[in-house]
Amino acid sequence: MMLDTDEVQAVRCLKNGDIGGLELLIARYQDKALRMAFLVTQDEPLAEDVVQDAFVRFFLRVSGFDEARPFEPYFLRSVVNTALNALQRENKGNYPMGQETHALEALLDQAASVEEQVEFNALKQKILEALSILAPRQRAVIVQRYYLQMSEEEMSAALDAPRGTVKWLLHAARERLRSLLGSERMSE
Repeated sequence: MMLDTDEVQAVRCLKNGDIGGLELLIARYQDKALRMAFLVTQDEPLAEDVVQDAFVRFFLRVSGFDEARPFEPYFLRSVVNTALNALQRENKGNYPMGQETHALEALLDQAASVEEQVEFNALKQKILEALSILAPRQRAVIVQRYYLQMSEEEMSAALDAPRGTVKWLLHAARERLRSLLGSERMSE
């Protein structure tokens, strides 16, 4: 994997005590990290706190960061772990439905007719409700795979877990979603 020279330079600045290096990293990864944190936590203010905490933690621990490693998987793994820890601290398993993600809004805007919009909105709501029922780690892998479109290899690096574990988590999360969405279809 080829390293981004701007990111390497930003990390070097941080290691030399120049906080300006953080500006590039925030500009590049804040939105993606916020989406990931929100989809894991289902709580917008908590997601914002998670991302801020992840950036602060990186700044405080930058001296131990290996510049030969790419920043993005390292940082996104930190965001996921921070989100999971925040959920554990708050002892919340399920969150009320919050603001929709940008990806879902874009799909809704593309709907051609009012009927399609209504049907899509109902399906979107069912999927988000089913997603909120999943365990936090299962939500995290679904978010990474289908919302952030990460490969299993990237997910493995971001979660600091073997690829087999990522596959198992994805399989379990998909099965649980199928079960939840299938049982809702039966009740209609």
